[in-house]
Amino acid sequence: MIPPVSPLVPAIGLSLAGSLGGLLCASLLLLLPAARRSRLVPWLVSYAVGALLGVALMALLPEALELRPAPQVFGTLLAGILAFFMLEKAVLWRHCHTDTCEVHGISPSLVLIGGAVHNFVDGAMIGAAVLTSVPLGISTAAAVAAHEVPQEIGDFAVLLHAGYSRGKALALNVLCGLASVAGAVAAVLLVDILPGMLPYLLAVAAASFLYVAMADLIPDLHHRGPSGTAAVRQVLLVGLGMATVLFL
Repeated sequence: MIPPVSPLVPAIGLSLAGSLGGLLCASLLLLLPAARRSRLVPWLVSYAVGALLGVALMALLPEALELRPAPQVFGTLLAGILAFFMLEKAVLWRHCHTDTCEVHGISPSLVLIGGAVHNFVDGAMIGAAVLTSVPLGISTAAAVAAHEVPQEIGDFAVLLHAGYSRGKALALNVLCGLASVAGAVAAVLLVDILPGMLPYLLAVAAASFLYVAMADLIPDLHHRGPSGTAAVRQVLLVGLGMATVLFL
């Protein structure tokens, strides 16, 4: 008889897939000419919006609502959104998706700390999802990877702008990405000690994804293509992101 697999195994594996998978894709995109990359990034941002919204609204929140009453779940959701707003105000939860970004002037060390915090939270969200079901963990990791691609491109740009070599920038971003493993392990151990925390972690995960999609990515899309074919392409890619998550 095959012994059951500890949830730590898929949690760690999927947290690495989410953070380092997005980093790998971003690294490959950086090999492309800047003009081509600038055309592809809005497509990735649109897809990420759909993936994040799909996981948050169609997977994480319904699972949380099966475990706790709606007032508790949505209260945690609101608290989570406020917490991420405060983190962004402290420049520990920042986003930059292009080679030219308004945050290029901030300290590279602060960029790396913010990236580590972001990856830790993403890993914790994946860990909480895995404890519900491995398929939900896969969907959550896919959503994390989707929004990590444009995020990592921006992080690379900030570090290169500060004078780091491409190799050093990549190594530092890999180290930041490993914080996702710590987040996944922390979530699994916390729920092992306090099983009642799972629905609250799921609600915080939904808050994270909703905040990134609504406060950061969607406004970015409005600036990139207000009308015409660009808007149609954005809607189609948002729908594709949702469909990918739902059918995983």
